Amino acid sequence: MTHPTADDVLRGVDLTGRTAIVTGGTSGIGLETCSALARAGATVVAATRNPSTVAGIDVRRLDLADLDQVRDFAAGFDAVDILIANAGVMACPLTRVGPGWEAQFAINHLGHFALVHHLWPALLRGRDARVVVVSSNAVPDAPIRWDDPHFTTGYDKWQAYGQSKAANALFAAHLDLLGQAAAGVRASSTHPGAILTPLQRHLTRDEMLAAGWIDEAGQAAPYFKTPAQGAATQVWAATNDAAAGRHCNDCAVTPFRPSPADASRLWALSASLTGLSPTLAAGPAARAHG
Repeated sequence: MTHPTADDVLRGVDLTGRTAIVTGGTSGIGLETCSALARAGATVVAATRNPSTVAGIDVRRLDLADLDQVRDFAAGFDAVDILIANAGVMACPLTRVGPGWEAQFAINHLGHFALVHHLWPALLRGRDARVVVVSSNAVPDAPIRWDDPHFTTGYDKWQAYGQSKAANALFAAHLDLLGQAAAGVRASSTHPGAILTPLQRHLTRDEMLAAGWIDEAGQAAPYFKTPAQGAATQVWAATNDAAAGRHCNDCAVTPFRPSPADASRLWALSASLTGLSPTLAAGPAARAHG
């Protein structure tokens, strides 16, 4: 099967005058996402923990595990039209960040939860603003450890990753519900597909061989996408009305529907953990610009 690239998806789409933020935007599918959005005319900000120079992209420092830094980063924007919550960590050794939070849940979910809250006024001022949260098809309905989301006992790196990716899908679902009611800000979750990127930095060669992801020569399995192909679904979701409120894969919506009850419960838990309001203000009418 031939998969489209992000450039294929955006061919003919004019994003001139639009501002897009992509977390984790200087490597892997994040970099491909930034580059394709910029080529389509958007003003693109790549938010990354370790900034590096990228031609045509405004690169700014953002450590999603540091909620003070998340707040300060968001303060630098007046209006945002597209936010792609792409940054993530996978299957890392037990790592504590912030007030003792498990790193995968904190970085993949809680940091993005806080970022949306702090960017909310800017999203309200955007033009038909869209939020895309990168989840996974492998574990979109993995269980949330409601009583111990930070794995204070019995840490398993894959269970923790699964929980964080399920949280991404639940977060997007409830955000779409609240955003649509408040001001027409829509959200969706996406599965980029299997791609070899720095996301696998914590896995050994033997682990990837055992999983069938690579062969003895280190080549990716035939079903793996390139980073440019992996970026396609998230730019499709960011620019296609059909994606609003849905979980997407291969540039199309999927039948998967996160549990509304779990989505609401996770939102309340996330607000409590981060100390942020469980509500999003309706705010002023969205401002057309560009």
